[in-house]
Amino acid sequence: VQLVESGGGSVQPGGSLRLSCAASGFTFSRSAMSWARQVPGKGLEWVSGIHSDGSTYYADTVKGRFTISRDNAKNTVYLQMNSLKPEDTARYYCAIDRPELRGWGTQYDYWGQGTQVTVSS
Repeated sequence: VQLVESGGGSVQPGGSLRLSCAASGFTFSRSAMSWARQVPGKGLEWVSGIHSDGSTYYADTVKGRFTISRDNAKNTVYLQMNSLKPEDTARYYCAIDRPELRGWGTQYDYWGQGTQVTVSS
């Protein structure tokens, strides 16, 4: 299994970024996928998830600003991040999630190396 995130960078408050996660080594189209983030010294925070059927879920902190999507033909999951805030600064990880066990963000099978997002003026 391989998950490779890209698209991070530095942006000013109010700006936008689109993260991508290229997946391989498993049946992507049948897998629930999530984005999570982490800042140094804190735990992993679940951000958003998408089921194999395309249904989407968001943490309250990003609802209305972030959009998760997937392209099963490309084995890729995306996170469009708009209206970014300094508190969105974190390392963002793509993960294979198991929401059917105890809900989104409670059980990950695999995750990638992450991509850094910095929101600062």
